[in-house]
Amino acid sequence: MSHHVTLVSRVDCHACERARAEVERICGELGVPWDEQDVDADRELRAEYGDRVPVILVDGREHGYWEVEEDRLRAALA
Repeated sequence: MSHHVTLVSRVDCHACERARAEVERICGELGVPWDEQDVDADRELRAEYGDRVPVILVDGREHGYWEVEEDRLRAALA
C-alpha cells in the first residue's frame, strides 16, 4: 500500500521547521511522497488545525501534531 504524508504548517514557525526536516528525512528514507500546506492560506485548514501546527496527516487523516513521533510515523508508513 502506498502512503502519502502532508505537513500542515505556517510561515515563521520554528516547530514547523523542525517537523519539516524530520518529515523530509523520514519520508525520504522510506520513499514515501509528502507535501506541505500552509495553514494560513486556507480558511478550512486554519479553522481545523490553526492552533495545533505543525500537524502531520497520513493519507489525509490526522496522525499527530506539535512534533513528529518518529517511531509512530514509521510504523504508520510501514
